[in-house]
Amino acid sequence: MCCASARGIDVGYLLLTRGGAGMPSPPEETARLRLAEQQTACAVVGVKHLTVLKHPDGVLAHGLDLRRDTCREVRRFKPEVVVSNGYEVETPSGFDQSDHRVAGLATVDAVRDAANRWVFPEQIDDEGLEPHSVRRIVIPGLAGELHATHGVDVTGEPLRRGIASLEAHAAYLAALPGHPAPADFVPKLTTMNGRAMGVEHVVLFRAHDLHAPPAIRTDGTRE
Repeated sequence: MCCASARGIDVGYLLLTRGGAGMPSPPEETARLRLAEQQTACAVVGVKHLTVLKHPDGVLAHGLDLRRDTCREVRRFKPEVVVSNGYEVETPSGFDQSDHRVAGLATVDAVRDAANRWVFPEQIDDEGLEPHSVRRIVIPGLAGELHATHGVDVTGEPLRRGIASLEAHAAYLAALPGHPAPADFVPKLTTMNGRAMGVEHVVLFRAHDLHAPPAIRTDGTRE
């Protein structure tokens, strides 16, 4: 996100939970601490819009309530591009956490919901929002993933700001046993990705153009 904000692109973060289940301390205390750390992290990369919903952390459930609330924020912010979690159970780094998978799937659904005025029509009829058609949805990737389609060179200041943004979550990271320091593992990942593009540090992702016609294989099936 630091690359986008540095180029004058309006960036907003949407958190579906307050993160209360992420540390040993009581959930309300944890939620306040994690919000403060997230606000600091936003400031580091120049993100001015932060919205935090109150869905239950640790037991986030995919369903109409989550889709509705996510759709509402898409219609409010009207993004051209939405960056989301992945939704796969198994990833190159192991099994993904349930909340992350649920958030990724709900985002994909909500992006489509937002464009359809007959889905959650009360947001249009009663709340004054309008349907919004997102152009692209982007899902982060790693080197070696077959479906990584694009990459961004983050060598230099973007990488430094990205590391600093993650370091702003100091209390949270300290509560995770054995979690490596951002300055140690982030450059290793971006260097690994950089080899795929011939530059020093890269963030890879899968980008889906939601306005493009579906790709059709020669055997008649969709890609």
